[in-house]
Amino acid sequence: MELKAEINERAARGPVRRPMRRRLLAGVAVAGIAAAAVVAVPLITGSESPAYALTRNGDGSITLKINEFRDPDQVEKDLADLGVKADVSYVEPGKRCAPDRFRLIGEPTFTPEELKSKDPAVKRRVLKAIDDTPSRRAYDTVPGGGLRIYPDRIKPEWKVVMEFAENEDQTSGPEKPRVLWQFSFQVTDGPVKPCVIVDDPSWNDIGDPVKNPEAFPPAGS
Repeated sequence: MELKAEINERAARGPVRRPMRRRLLAGVAVAGIAAAAVVAVPLITGSESPAYALTRNGDGSITLKINEFRDPDQVEKDLADLGVKADVSYVEPGKRCAPDRFRLIGEPTFTPEELKSKDPAVKRRVLKAIDDTPSRRAYDTVPGGGLRIYPDRIKPEWKVVMEFAENEDQTSGPEKPRVLWQFSFQVTDGPVKPCVIVDDPSWNDIGDPVKNPEAFPPAGS
């Protein structure tokens, strides 16, 4: 909870680099840290056609905007044509790919004491460790929805592993706060096993209304 507050304070001060696993709770951005960090972004922006769009930018980066959860194989092929090897999975809300599908590069480890610490220096060290991972350096979020992927920060032998989940019921409010969508972006230098769908016990973990009021917006907001 302390780290959530810290990240929210950083977000209020301006753009910041954010952790690898991200989530939108009840239509409002919130953040937290577990084995992989969680923070919200408005990634999925509608159901227009086509299902997704890939754009090569002038600086060599690639913008990926997803409108519908379909054609993940084609997303992989188009990213490969742009020089990024990727494994893309779309899962239902409350589900995720089973862990241990691949070896994550540069994953930071923290003790329970570090994650619970109220010491500003410890919190800064944890946040910096997340920001400095190869996975986190390889992408940014895009205002208005989407991801910007940086191929020059991804070695040729590496593969990007992306996982997306969306709740079809996009309504929310204090009477039924919920997770709307979530994604993860990670980088590996080895083989990736097929996605085996398992339950995600953290899907409905939206926090406490007193400690996390941002996850319980007023009706109609």
